[in-house]
Amino acid sequence: QVQFVESGGGLVQPGGSLRLSCVTSGTFFDTYLMAWYRQAPGKQRERVALITSGYTTNYADSVKGRFTISRDNAKNTLYLQMNSLKPEDTAVYYCNGAGRWGQGTQVTVSS
Repeated sequence: QVQFVESGGGLVQPGGSLRLSCVTSGTFFDTYLMAWYRQAPGKQRERVALITSGYTTNYADSVKGRFTISRDNAKNTLYLQMNSLKPEDTAVYYCNGAGRWGQGTQVTVSS
């Protein structure tokens, strides 16, 4: 009954920025522990960032200082602001919460 829909992915040059969004159709979004994951071709899925219902955040070392996770509970939306993007950030990005996954959005960083 809880569904997430990601958007905001696309093609960007190294050093550029993107903002990903994840909107849920469910209720009680404000109580969910939410996270962004990513998976590159041939690699394992990894957690990129996490945010609690109390707005505590945690980041993977590879994105720390470049990415910012946030949430707008009034809009049932999770965000990932990605700055100073690198080719190694290329992956499908997924939002996760309440034991559910979104369908993913492709991020490609290339010159």
